[in-house]
Amino acid sequence: MAQSLVAGLAQDLDATGWRSQFHPDLSPLGWHLGHCAFTETYWLQEVILGDDRFTAPVARLYTPPLTPKPERGKQLPPPPALGAWVRELQSINAAILDNPSARVSSHPLMQDNYLLHFLIQHYSQHFETMVMGLTQQALASDHGDINVASPLELQTGTPKTCRIDAGHYKVGGPAPVACDNELPPQQATLGPFAIAKQPVTNSEYLAFMEAGGYTNPELWDTSGREWLQASGAAAPGHWRRNPAGHWYGVGSRGPYTLTGDDVLHGICWHEAQAYARWANARLPHEHQWEVACRLHRLEQTGRAWEWCDNPFYPYAGFRPFPYEEYSAPWFNGNHYSLRGGSLHTRPAIKRSSFRNFYQPDKRHIFAGLRLVYSL
Repeated sequence: MAQSLVAGLAQDLDATGWRSQFHPDLSPLGWHLGHCAFTETYWLQEVILGDDRFTAPVARLYTPPLTPKPERGKQLPPPPALGAWVRELQSINAAILDNPSARVSSHPLMQDNYLLHFLIQHYSQHFETMVMGLTQQALASDHGDINVASPLELQTGTPKTCRIDAGHYKVGGPAPVACDNELPPQQATLGPFAIAKQPVTNSEYLAFMEAGGYTNPELWDTSGREWLQASGAAAPGHWRRNPAGHWYGVGSRGPYTLTGDDVLHGICWHEAQAYARWANARLPHEHQWEVACRLHRLEQTGRAWEWCDNPFYPYAGFRPFPYEEYSAPWFNGNHYSLRGGSLHTRPAIKRSSFRNFYQPDKRHIFAGLRLVYSL
């Protein structure tokens, strides 16, 4: 299912769209398709079976550190050829899994079906990234001529919160599904705090904008002010105004009317921090978010990734798996954790312990925020 979903996102693109890089941080959609098939084949055939016939010839193209994103599109084969190659590899891999040899069944990566979980989640992550690319394509071709029948109106007020008592709480993921950065499970000691039941909405964020949130330097730290000056941002990344001055959104399928009570997305960590300061609140530490989610105290999770206050970091006892570069390079102090998932996040990675991570200036992702208050 994950394989077909990824393939389906690219099937309607012409040859130019197949190779196009719609955003500096994103690869061409055709590359994602090839990379996912390559990754599946690499682990199953090259690593487990020692057979690199299919992977060695294309390893440079589909191994991310070896080919820069701007170079990937021009090296892709034509869509029909790549599609046929992907289908052939997936058919071979399916046959290996349907009737596994003793060598496959006994391999440590197959214990408790770990590799299957890993590959399904890998496809899921690339599915969402491809939707980001399609959204950027739609933004580039938007002409601003949408009629907004119900203009977005601002909303202010104090959000409803729930109290989480001080205590020792379990955090971390379940094996064999968890990624290496969710392991090993931890005990988090938290003081009492109050967390908003719902994430910030479009109407609430509009109130921040119209109150001068983007022009008030007191709401932005030094790096935030530098980002603001360089970006010129004054609204979420996918918001646009029509000739009548009304805000609307642009998604992967084109423009749409923004609904006030829909969960906000399209902002970076700097914007989330500024909003939290404006609201006399703060962003949650990711363990506060996870604990509140595990206790079933949060509403509207999975509508937008939610920025957390803390940098992405290794848990005590962290061990890289199944390869060094999956998480470890990003424990660099310049990536921040996000929790929850978006409307485009596949169920395989929508769990309370899953840790997403991005640099603080990224706003092409489907991310918003939820507020926390000290007690």
